[in-house]
Amino acid sequence: MRGGGLLVAGTTSDAGKSVVTAGICRWLVRQGVKVAPFKGQNMSLNSFVTREGAEIGRAQAMQAQAARVEPTALMNPVLLKPGSDRSSQVVLMGRPVGELSARGYHGGRQKELFEPVMACLEELRGTYDAVICEGAGSPAEINLRRTDIVNMGIARAARLPVLVVGDIDRGGVFAQFFGTTALLAPEDQELIAGYLVNKFRGDVTLLEPGLDMLLGLTGRRTYGVLPYAHGLGIDEEDGLRVSLRGAVRESVVAPPVGADVLRVAVCAVPLMSNFTDVDALAAEPGVVVRFVDRAEELVDADLVVVPGTRGTVKALAWLRERGLADALARRAAEGRPVLGICGGFQALGERIEDEVESKAGTVDGLGLLPVRVRFTAGKTLARPVGEALGERVEGYEIHHGVAEVLGGEPFLDGCRVDAVWGTHWHGSLESDGFRRAFLREVAAAAGRRFVPAPDTSFGTLREEQLDRLGDLIEEHADTDALLRLIEHGAPAGLPFVPPGAP
Repeated sequence: MRGGGLLVAGTTSDAGKSVVTAGICRWLVRQGVKVAPFKGQNMSLNSFVTREGAEIGRAQAMQAQAARVEPTALMNPVLLKPGSDRSSQVVLMGRPVGELSARGYHGGRQKELFEPVMACLEELRGTYDAVICEGAGSPAEINLRRTDIVNMGIARAARLPVLVVGDIDRGGVFAQFFGTTALLAPEDQELIAGYLVNKFRGDVTLLEPGLDMLLGLTGRRTYGVLPYAHGLGIDEEDGLRVSLRGAVRESVVAPPVGADVLRVAVCAVPLMSNFTDVDALAAEPGVVVRFVDRAEELVDADLVVVPGTRGTVKALAWLRERGLADALARRAAEGRPVLGICGGFQALGERIEDEVESKAGTVDGLGLLPVRVRFTAGKTLARPVGEALGERVEGYEIHHGVAEVLGGEPFLDGCRVDAVWGTHWHGSLESDGFRRAFLREVAAAAGRRFVPAPDTSFGTLREEQLDRLGDLIEEHADTDALLRLIEHGAPAGLPFVPPGAP
């Protein structure tokens, strides 16, 4: 097999496209297939830095890990990072190229990006046995079809078969499958090979009559019914669901090693980015992670995390409006732990000069760390390695703000003052030794008899989750039929389902 491909589309956003794509990648690589993920255009505040210094969506980095390949900018050539409800930063081939309104992007710029997106896809198809592409939203967004570069636009240009995923847990999946197909033009419908049901609970034999009727109505089969599985929301594109937090809350986990649990509160700031930073905390036995937006929710927290954000100045205003800024100041005065990451680190500083992101000029920070931040047009994209608390640390940086550290104790690229820490480094808590050392410091400052588990490996847990995704595909999908799709494309003679695109 060389140059095979498949587009995983969805009836809705959050139907399960990302995890199904990752599951197919993991299943294929276990069969000896050299496979790569691809998403032509991604909209997400959760991003990652590749080894060559390119910024891509974290979902594609996770899918590359599922495929056991190094992530590159080819796998996500266009990344949109929302700055408000109406505008986004456009990242092309891993580098920011400007800020555009939704109307400006869909009105012309998106069409200009079609050629570079297709060039990336073709380069991957020339290198790998198979490329598993992920769509965005729904392929039946008929208002956006003319300039589409992520769903049927690339499927038709590359002659990719399309597997449509629907989330049955939300209800209405048969109507979604039928309606998605029936709203597409005949040329697009030719590529809709069939369907995959996601998050099914119960006896699958009760579902089979509906699948048979769907086949009769559309002429398209269902390639599998995946059961509902807890704790599999790995590296979500957006939202407040954290991958391993789901596992902690929804499944049986090991009890704490020490006498106490450790409670972590994450401030749910506006335009929150890379909230996956706290996944590694949630993976620890005895650590309870929750998102908060009220000052009183910080009272019983042993550690408060102020996470990254695409809008540091907006986050500062939000923290002040909700009384969280005062609560953080009280914590600092009492010697109770606070950790700021990237935008959260910037907010903890003394002053921010921003003529780039918010264009607000000079704004006072919370004053908890001796740091001054100046925003620049250039963007820092890096994969630093260092040492903190006597342990090796790896991370990645994605920020416009340049921090001038004026005091405190050095901490990664930032500083520490008593129990307040700040750094631009995302992903640092995934370094197991450092995470354990940091949690020991937090427990001591919080007066908790919490002891980190000596053998928690975040990398191993991530691999186990990816294997679970591969198992779901292998055990609950028709893998022989999927292989035929990937190798040979959509079956010939698929019927047209009226009325088609208007």
